[in-house]
Amino acid sequence: MNYFQNIDWMIMLRCFIIGGLICVFGQILIDKTKLTPARILVTYVTLGAILGGLGIYQHLIDFAGCGATVPLTGFGANLAKGAIEGVQNQGLLGAFIGGVKASAGGISAAVFFGYIASLIAKPKIKKQ
Repeated sequence: MNYFQNIDWMIMLRCFIIGGLICVFGQILIDKTKLTPARILVTYVTLGAILGGLGIYQHLIDFAGCGATVPLTGFGANLAKGAIEGVQNQGLLGAFIGGVKASAGGISAAVFFGYIASLIAKPKIKKQ
């Protein structure tokens, strides 16, 4: 059985284009504004949470798959989705624990790989 026969190339193309556009927009913000990467990160997560809470981001996920879930906006949408489900299942307390519970795997991976990267890389301060 040929592995490449099972790949849906259109889904892969949509994933690449949407994920790439999200990243390109972030790179433009880094290059053309004085926003720090941390502020851009917070903006992306917040935008994803707002769009996810409104149910809008799910349409992008349905269209682009991992191209929409892997970037930081997808993390924000996942936090909002988890918080909404937490409220439905556990009441007000679920609003606080639902988002973290839904995103635990991504958070753990970010901490682990961030630590590995910190051992390897030498950070530089951005010139203002």
